[in-house]
Amino acid sequence: MKVTVKENKGLQKLMTVVVEKAEALEKKDAQLKEIRKRAEIKGFRKGMAPIGLINRIYGESAMQEAVNNLITDGINNYIKENNITLLGEPMPNEGQKQLDLEKDETFEFVYDIAFRPEVNLVLDKKDKVVKYNIKPTAEDIKKYKDDVLKQYGTLVDTEAVSDEDFLVVDLEQGEHKVEKSYITLKSLDAKAKKQFIGKKAGDSLEVDVIKTFPNDADRGSLLRMKKEEAAAIAEPLYKVTIKEVKTFKSADENQEFYDRMFGKDKVKDSAAFEAELSKRLEEEYAQQSDFRLRRDIIDFLVKKASLELPEDFLKRWLFELNRGKFTMEQIEKEFPLFIQDYTWQMISNKIFTEQKMKIEKSDLLAAAKEMTANQFAMYGMANIPDAQLTEYAQKLLEEGKEANRIYEKCEEDRVLEYVKGVITITDKDITPAELEKQMNKAK
Repeated sequence: MKVTVKENKGLQKLMTVVVEKAEALEKKDAQLKEIRKRAEIKGFRKGMAPIGLINRIYGESAMQEAVNNLITDGINNYIKENNITLLGEPMPNEGQKQLDLEKDETFEFVYDIAFRPEVNLVLDKKDKVVKYNIKPTAEDIKKYKDDVLKQYGTLVDTEAVSDEDFLVVDLEQGEHKVEKSYITLKSLDAKAKKQFIGKKAGDSLEVDVIKTFPNDADRGSLLRMKKEEAAAIAEPLYKVTIKEVKTFKSADENQEFYDRMFGKDKVKDSAAFEAELSKRLEEEYAQQSDFRLRRDIIDFLVKKASLELPEDFLKRWLFELNRGKFTMEQIEKEFPLFIQDYTWQMISNKIFTEQKMKIEKSDLLAAAKEMTANQFAMYGMANIPDAQLTEYAQKLLEEGKEANRIYEKCEEDRVLEYVKGVITITDKDITPAELEKQMNKAK
């Protein structure tokens, strides 16, 4: 067997694997002997069937497998002996000739392959990345305060329907009657809302439920029927009688509210309340700032490394790898993000290896506990006992995909912390509005 590689386009190469029929037959014969030992064929004792019969039954598949194994061994040995790393996997060249394993004496297979580029990245203090420290304005704090008061608010009766109210209604069409169903005006489009605006409890109107509630599931919920039934409605006009009009009233800012939100007597006046909100808002923005810094460092490193990748090869590889899952159009659309992430992984792996970094079990457990604590916090559950967090985190690390994700996160964290210590991070204060404007401009 002979393996050769020749230039094609940059990192993309053509690999030719030549297998002589004699060596394939040798592998095939050995395989047939193994098959014979296990074969149970009617009329023969186990392992005693004639080799000619075994060949007639299994010969074609055994030959194919022998050739495939020789090709795999040849490629792997070539890669190991020449100390090269491939991008993706070898793919049969589109100009591959049809071979006859029965008649041909020599089998030549041509593959498209791509070498992984060398990452040469030298970093020092001359390399600069800006860290945007997001500072809330008085207007931001006021908006946050209004949102919090709304969050702790309640529904109260109101007289006339306005833009974001809630309605309790009865619906009637012939013998079909639904009592005390709910309509949330906020979820309707402007035209659908308009027919309710200004109405009061006791008012009735004719409503086209298909036009007003175009989503089958929403319409089914309103009419208390299955989604499929709601989708098949023939007559959409219903008499709707408004029984109650409810509006959302923000919580009153008083001591009872302070105690409910922060704990007994921890906040006692409006100034202290706004100070606490400002602190919380700054903590949220600090997380956004850190996330933005991570992305900006990664973008900087990807740009500085300036790796030229064989894009046509990688697109085809992604298509073959995900055949049936994605179209080439979908791959084209998502390809820039793939290239960004793929390049960053090569850079990250290079730095991790060069700096002889290691991820210990304690690092993985700490990261899993942090992830678990964040998940609990999303459901409003803070101050979970450490023993409980540890138990959940250990279970998380027993799940293959989650464990890999946590390891990758730890590796990325370690690399980014190293980079932060090598380059120069310059701080710049920015308002949330300025940041949003900047982000929109970058899109």
